[in-house]
Amino acid sequence: MKKLHLSYLYLLCLVFLTAGCSQPKPRKPISVKTGSFMSTSIERSKALLSHEEAIIDRIITKDTLNQYHSSPNGYSYYFNKLDSTNSYHPKEGDVVKINYDIRTLNNQTIYSSEEIGEINFKVDKEDYFPGLRTAVKLLREGETATFLFPSSLAYGYHGDDHRIGTNQTIKSTIHIIEIIQKSTDSLTAN
Repeated sequence: MKKLHLSYLYLLCLVFLTAGCSQPKPRKPISVKTGSFMSTSIERSKALLSHEEAIIDRIITKDTLNQYHSSPNGYSYYFNKLDSTNSYHPKEGDVVKINYDIRTLNNQTIYSSEEIGEINFKVDKEDYFPGLRTAVKLLREGETATFLFPSSLAYGYHGDDHRIGTNQTIKSTIHIIEIIQKSTDSLTAN
């Protein structure tokens, strides 16, 4: 009987050892990602941009006092003050002194230029909203222009956590007061 008990115990150990040494079976994912979330998000963003562009186009059509230009970056603008005597446009790395405001498309002030103040802005190196970063390169020293930015080029989905809401289109009048410093690349190009 003792032999039978030992054989049984030996067999049990052998079963546990072989079961414990077997290769683990890969687990299958619980859900399969189809990309539908991304597709939906892309379609929603395209629809929002199309809606915002239609609003901006209506504003431009009604404004018979100003001549609007289309930026290759996706926004429209007109000059408030143009300086044809100066030919230099700021380039990446230049430091310019600017002031600007932020308004709704209905001209309600969100941030006044006095509130923002004059800032020294290093072109393409500052963490401001995308439209501002590219708009300064369209102006020359002393010029002022008003820009109509879709929300994707303003503060986007997130807003600014204060006064600018989610997906808010904005109007901004930007003035280059002075080009303080030209980058070394700009100096060699002139």
